[in-house]
Amino acid sequence: MPEPKEAILLIEDEPQMRRFLRVVLRGHGYQMFEAATGEEGLMQAALRNPELVLLDLGLPDLDGIEVARRLREWSDVPIIVVSAREQETDKIRALDEGADDYLIKPFGAGELLARIRVALRHRAMRRSGHKESFFMVDNLKIDFVKRQVFLDDEEVHLTPIEYKLICLLAGNAGKVLTHSQILKEVWGPNYIHQTQYLRVYMTQLRHKLEADPARPRFLINEPGVGYRFKAESGKTAS
Repeated sequence: MPEPKEAILLIEDEPQMRRFLRVVLRGHGYQMFEAATGEEGLMQAALRNPELVLLDLGLPDLDGIEVARRLREWSDVPIIVVSAREQETDKIRALDEGADDYLIKPFGAGELLARIRVALRHRAMRRSGHKESFFMVDNLKIDFVKRQVFLDDEEVHLTPIEYKLICLLAGNAGKVLTHSQILKEVWGPNYIHQTQYLRVYMTQLRHKLEADPARPRFLINEPGVGYRFKAESGKTAS
């Protein structure tokens, strides 16, 4: 009999959504624990030590963003927000407070499962202390040791800032990074509001790395929020 997959904690007060996610997650072999309030969710997280948390924002006692903030005080567990809130400010606040990803209700089971796989893969790599030497998806390869980027085995010459950007995004492939997170990592904390810098360099990167910069395959814009490197099939190796 196959062993169950990782344990996932769902913090969600809507019974219909809980039933849907219960069917999806258990149907794909995941263990599942549930909580209907923020306080119960925090207690379950401490007791169960799940591998991942699915978190609604509209909870009856605590705002989900506060739950994410409190979880991040003591845990690095991946947090995927599942919410009906579509406002950019809610997405940015949740991601800045420690959420790893954000899905707007309603969403498909396939998309949720893909996001879960990405988040769990990142956590496993962090826990193992693994430092990949290269990243590859489709015709794009990044050699972190030699600090080189290739398209179709041809080297693409990037500026130092462009290289830092692509490494940051590829190193967090599948995860949404907010404008302020990217600016802080690449330019420093004094530049977190200089979004025009980021727009200019992302445009340059797309023209160098995308077959059709207007319809990017890798460098995906999350409007008003940030960017995601879309690479569900990406591979890393040491």
